Amino acid sequence: MSAFTIEREEGETKGRYVIRIDGHEAEMTYTKVGLHQRIIDHTGMPEALRGRGVGEALVQRGVEDARAEGIKIIPLCPFAKAQIERHPEWQDVLRG
Repeated sequence: MSAFTIEREEGETKGRYVIRIDGHEAEMTYTKVGLHQRIIDHTGMPEALRGRGVGEALVQRGVEDARAEGIKIIPLCPFAKAQIERHPEWQDVLRG
């Protein structure tokens, strides 16, 4: 589990995960596709938070939530896709 505090904000069709550190905000956004799929469409990282594992923590949380909720992920965001590819243990949540 992440050492960062990650907040999840969710609307009817979209949502995001947010980490706030020292006045900076990193986010990973997603779009819901029906009841059982989620598209990760963007990861935003301010320069001040780069290289600290913040982006990986956001993707990990998205994967853990998808697994717990029985949802499959479609990673359109290049960063999220690369993170999931680097972690074979996360790939069970990918849409087949």
